[in-house]
Amino acid sequence: MPTVELRFSAQPEHVRTARLVAAAVARRAGVDEAVLDEVRLAVGEACSRAVGLHRSHDIATPVAVVLIEDEKAFSIEVADGLPSSGSGSSTASPGGGPDDPEADADMEDEMGLAVISGLVDDVEVRTGENGGVIRMTWPTTPAVVLP
Repeated sequence: MPTVELRFSAQPEHVRTARLVAAAVARRAGVDEAVLDEVRLAVGEACSRAVGLHRSHDIATPVAVVLIEDEKAFSIEVADGLPSSGSGSSTASPGGGPDDPEADADMEDEMGLAVISGLVDDVEVRTGENGGVIRMTWPTTPAVVLP
């Protein structure tokens, strides 16, 4: 199970690099060419979400992206460092008005997850004491061996 791991500081300019690496590894893993744009967009959205969480909660740890190549699937995990106890839920705060920055962040988080769910059929979102992880999985096509 070949794995590539990428860690970067929570700077928006690094998201593009993560998208390019993810697309290259997905192509090598056998993800259908027609799906590569969706891979790029989903990884960009997940990484942008993680960068936003890190920046808004002053998290110093890097954003982690793990690309996992299996026999029949290719998965990408994007991890943030926001513990589940640190308002990392994707529901808006009750009574949050139009000028409530936490409600805005929650709404943006919810929209980001909705975009990812629209791009990827197999998505898993986990939260824990060490942070959250979005795992996205795509099927791969086996390499054709020529005689």
